[in-house]
Amino acid sequence: MRHRVCVYPRVTSIGGVGSFLFKFTGRLVERGVEVSYDLNDRSGEVILVLGGTHKLLGLWQAKRRGVPIVQRLDGINWVQRRRWTGLRYLLRAEYGNANLAFIRSFLADRIVYQSEFTHHWWEDWYGLTHRPWRVIRNGVDLNVYTPSGPHDRPVDRYRLLVVEGNLTGGLDLGLRIAVQLAERLIEKHPIELMIAGGVEASKQARLQRHSRVPICFLGVVPRERIPEIDRSAHLCFSAEVNPPCPNAVIEALACGLPVIGFDTGSLTELVTGDAGRLVPYGKNPWNLDPPDITQLAEAAEEVLSGLPRFRNAARKRAVEVFGLDKMVDEYLQVLLG
Repeated sequence: MRHRVCVYPRVTSIGGVGSFLFKFTGRLVERGVEVSYDLNDRSGEVILVLGGTHKLLGLWQAKRRGVPIVQRLDGINWVQRRRWTGLRYLLRAEYGNANLAFIRSFLADRIVYQSEFTHHWWEDWYGLTHRPWRVIRNGVDLNVYTPSGPHDRPVDRYRLLVVEGNLTGGLDLGLRIAVQLAERLIEKHPIELMIAGGVEASKQARLQRHSRVPICFLGVVPRERIPEIDRSAHLCFSAEVNPPCPNAVIEALACGLPVIGFDTGSLTELVTGDAGRLVPYGKNPWNLDPPDITQLAEAAEEVLSGLPRFRNAARKRAVEVFGLDKMVDEYLQVLLG
């Protein structure tokens, strides 16, 4: 029997949901599962909603027709409630939360959370739904994200890498922490900080002018460049506070790049053993208080002093847990099982 799944909405961004859509639907097609992006497609057996959509009427009509709806949930927009992020971001974030919560409570038949942290977060802030749910963490193609392949990893200095989709406006806390970390490390080692992600030009110029550390801003990079960029670094810093399930961390591990960060969000579920090091934030991360940079720098020193061991452990962790086929198998169990 040939199955047909509707995945909605069909986003085109290269990161976040767009990255998931590209990987997931590609694997479905390889397995002979037909993919539709039309909520009105009456031949679809099930609808997978990637977060939310403004076409609530279309979802409601599909539900009336008896089509099961599975909602894939990321985290909740929350930074705008702690600091000023600009009016546009504030309005979009709050609308997004309301949209996601409405679908979760009234339209979804089943829910997929991207991490245990995300599951507990939604239930804590928006209550129980009494819908069947499952945690399915993100995955990567282990034949693409691999330690083997082209790279330009420097041999005369260490390269500290940050990969985030957006480090602009009120979302720049992780960028500032990365700079502080690099300035601690440069007291003992030659260090270069590389940033992949959106950063305002004025902020780039200011940081490059005042920082004691060389900083390379790559901007938002195409998806296909990420493996090579990961392989070019010695250490990855996970800059997001309370991350739901960051693809950048999983991709780094798959490339044999150890990850350091604070033990907030889902990171304790992703970075285990010698795949990297996590340290206590030091204060309340939900208030975006300044964290403890000293322990973070000490963790980075430990990883840099044993890079071969940490690289091997990072790759092993990804192979054991974060393979793309494993993720697709779990989604198919929810969608068609």
